Amino acid sequence: MAGLKDEYRFFCAQSREMRMLLLTNMAYAFAIPVIELFISAYIIRKSNDVSLVMVYQLAQGTGIPVTFILNSYMLRYIHISKLYAAGMIISGLDMAVMMLLPDLRMPGIALIGFIMGLSYGFFWANRVFLALKTTRDDNRNYYYGLETFFFTLASIIMPLLAGHFISVTQKYGLMGGSINSAYRILTGVVILLTITASITASRGKFTNPENAKFLYFKFHQLWDKMLAMATLKGVAQGFVIAAPVMLIMKLVGKEGSVGSIQSTGAFLSAIMLYFLGRLTGPQHRVKIFAAGLGLFVIGAFINMVLYNALGAIIFVGCLVFARPLLDLAYYPIQLGVIECVAAKERRSQFTYIFSHEVGLYVGRLFGCMLFILVARFISEDAALKFALFAVAAVQFLSVFVAKSILKDGEWCEASGRQAVAANALKEPAEL
Repeated sequence: MAGLKDEYRFFCAQSREMRMLLLTNMAYAFAIPVIELFISAYIIRKSNDVSLVMVYQLAQGTGIPVTFILNSYMLRYIHISKLYAAGMIISGLDMAVMMLLPDLRMPGIALIGFIMGLSYGFFWANRVFLALKTTRDDNRNYYYGLETFFFTLASIIMPLLAGHFISVTQKYGLMGGSINSAYRILTGVVILLTITASITASRGKFTNPENAKFLYFKFHQLWDKMLAMATLKGVAQGFVIAAPVMLIMKLVGKEGSVGSIQSTGAFLSAIMLYFLGRLTGPQHRVKIFAAGLGLFVIGAFINMVLYNALGAIIFVGCLVFARPLLDLAYYPIQLGVIECVAAKERRSQFTYIFSHEVGLYVGRLFGCMLFILVARFISEDAALKFALFAVAAVQFLSVFVAKSILKDGEWCEASGRQAVAANALKEPAEL
């Protein structure tokens, strides 16, 4: 209990804006696993076409950068907390619209995916900027460790509850045994969670970014490296969001299995990540990043060799640990590079947030198209066996890019100090 009190005091010692942002993300964290896992499962169940999940992912990925552009203009007139809240609420409403569609065909799935991309665009664009403004390099490992703890904890509870709720509904004939009714109730829960998160966001005293040009095409070489890292991450994202659901639905079982397997091992992962965030510093990020990528490669290789229920379970287990490790290392690196390059090139930080999203989108586009082409012209099994491992192996190259970025660490730190000094001269001290 004494240790918990110490952790609580440490949390309270952080800035109010950082605490409100963490609480907002904690509430939304319990909605995301339902949206990510069970929309894909719902598409597979209704259409019996695994490749349509990738069509949904591709449309979603297309909507995100479009919203980044809209968001940058809307920030001139609308407060950032409102746009942030809008992104969360739209995601719940979009899920509700999908549940009301009588048939799932490619145009409808593409439209639903695009709208979900719009919601994620508002969420991620403003989330990254708020994280950048409410944290410092020395507390970002703690921030992302705690945030990832919330998301991992949600990935334990929500898939388990939601998956078994769907299974029990079907097994015992609750609500007439209708799985569609079970999905609609889950959608109502998601909408309530998004409203809660939106109310929490409105309580934060956040400030909008400066009104400045954000579209550029030439950047410092350090940012070019960051874009390469973002593209490699995007290639894997195109697979990772949907691949676990596809493998489990195809090789293991139904929605109950999706929930149970996703939750296995996640509790240990959550505890590990909290302490990693609390105890590690900037110098440990490459090692954490390499560990996450290594787990992804190992899981994909075992799945490729076995390609059965056991292989799918091992792959998802590796992924449960790999994704949070990658996020814990990746996001602090991204924010640090944004601060440094923005100071060097004297551009709005939102310039780099938007540019980074374009890099992710290029990677997602390649990853989704690779899966769709392999699934359509070879087989779905080939896409889930060989293409998945190939993507994992290619993403491992990100380790070398990250090392190259952090070799410029001394330049980054110097640029950051210069930016802080310049801002101190421009702005009066707060009373």
